[in-house]
Amino acid sequence: MRHPGRHGIRNLWLGLGLAAATLAGEAAALAPAANPDGNQAIYLYQGSDREQRLLQQARQEGAVVVYTSLATKESTPLAKAFEKKYGVKVELWRATSDKVVQRTVSEAQARRFAVDVVETNGPEVEMIAREKLLAEFFSPHFADLPATAIALNRLWVSDRLNFFVVAYNTNRFKREELPRHYEGFLEAKWRGKIGIEATDAEWMATIIKKLGSERGGKLFEKLAEMQPDVRKGHILLAEMVGVGEVPVALTVYDSEVESLKRRGAPIDWLPVEPVVARPQGIAVMKRAPHPHAALLFADFVLSPEGQELFNAMGRIPTSLKVKTRSHDFPYLMVDPATVLDESEKWEKLWNRLFLKQ
Repeated sequence: MRHPGRHGIRNLWLGLGLAAATLAGEAAALAPAANPDGNQAIYLYQGSDREQRLLQQARQEGAVVVYTSLATKESTPLAKAFEKKYGVKVELWRATSDKVVQRTVSEAQARRFAVDVVETNGPEVEMIAREKLLAEFFSPHFADLPATAIALNRLWVSDRLNFFVVAYNTNRFKREELPRHYEGFLEAKWRGKIGIEATDAEWMATIIKKLGSERGGKLFEKLAEMQPDVRKGHILLAEMVGVGEVPVALTVYDSEVESLKRRGAPIDWLPVEPVVARPQGIAVMKRAPHPHAALLFADFVLSPEGQELFNAMGRIPTSLKVKTRSHDFPYLMVDPATVLDESEKWEKLWNRLFLKQ
């Protein structure tokens, strides 16, 4: 799944006023939207017959329309598992996260309410929330999530995570040789041996906010002086570690390392403090044409069954009920508001330090 980058996300955020007709021609014939108030009542219902009512009405609706940036090799098995369990068809539209936002907002501006559920990067889900297109919902599986997984506005929740971890080539280093805190990489012996990804300003921002401007600012000033190898693309950076071209990388997604490990690459990862996680989110649309099916799908994704499926496919589930190596350490969640509202500030600092712009 490709993230549009900090410049891209700011441009997308500023450009949501595009003409509503841009994507209208792509939309299929759409059913009239359900009453928004009625949807809210559906989404927040907690009666003892909730599950029975939800399934019965979802089957009557017959389908759920999902816009997602989850790769097809993962979103399709997820959809098929839902269909097999509930007998409700899933209509998937998969694109990059910025395209998910553009299509969702454009259709709403044209008052063509096609989509029921959006599932994509947290900051992009927050963009859609700020357009007042999402609705608060309840799921009994919220009890299985860490508190930080539920957005402050309660309009979306994190269903999966990407962790920024330190990846290392196991032919070059042993696990015990690596520092347990990022400040350990400021020692002279690491010069010329570390790499970072070129667009990870949000990782830096999250750590500086945690450590404080003085300590955090000093960390990144000193880290820039180490002249890390800057590569664009988290997958590429992980691959460079796997072949030994970059011995150690500070900002690799753990899922990418696990994928390479399964293919036999000499690579592993370590959670170096402070560990930062990027949330991926799921939300239901305020004007969803299939509100019961929308909520049923969100329930399924957040359930132990759906979360285990993420885990089996190499994605990191948010649920604490699913045992993963990534739940064995504390972590900080990237604040989508930082990405949306402070991107210019952090990009400027990042570019000065690491891109020499």
